[in-house]
Amino acid sequence: MPPSDVLSPVKTVTLRENVAEILINAVLSGKFQPGDRLNESELGRQLRVSRAPIREALHQLQEQGLVVNQPRRGMFVVSLSETDIQKINSLRLILESEALHLCRRNLNPANERKLVQQIEKMDRTGPTSALEAMRMDLAFHRTIWSQTGNEFLERTLTSLTASLFAYSVVVKAREEQMRMILDSHRPLLDFVQGKRKAKDARKVMLDHLSLRWGPPDIYSSHVDQL
Repeated sequence: MPPSDVLSPVKTVTLRENVAEILINAVLSGKFQPGDRLNESELGRQLRVSRAPIREALHQLQEQGLVVNQPRRGMFVVSLSETDIQKINSLRLILESEALHLCRRNLNPANERKLVQQIEKMDRTGPTSALEAMRMDLAFHRTIWSQTGNEFLERTLTSLTASLFAYSVVVKAREEQMRMILDSHRPLLDFVQGKRKAKDARKVMLDHLSLRWGPPDIYSSHVDQL
């Protein structure tokens, strides 16, 4: 008899999951461009499935921030203007600065190790895809948010940034820029570990946001105070 647990269990993939994977790959590969409308009937015709799994898959993409629902118009691939980006990041500057302070106050050894491990993974990563860089980027921020002790702040940041993180993949930043973005997370770790002055949270966050998106100076009065 072969030893037990030699084989991994078969993963059951639903039709919705299969359709969602196809659509996600189409968005991330550029087959669908930012702002493109995703018509249920047309997608069903191309994939030879009914509209129900298409609709369910599109809702999954919406939850991931890859598509947005425009009332009475339909689902569209996420597209953000420079104004949209600055407005989102002006709120991130305020909310994530608070998240850094709360994470610093509540940080325990287990979650400090998790943050350190995430930074070490970024350090080990060579040139990588925009998708993989986004996943590491978002995972690090979510670890910080989860340590605030404020589930409302965590949910607000998750909702606020979904389209921004997704858009960073859709527009496909260059590999060298992805490397710089990953490198920019160590000052955030230094702050929550107490290696930087407590008053530096907004400056740390502003530097981090400015590297990828430029400073949100038009829509945030907090920039003037730094």
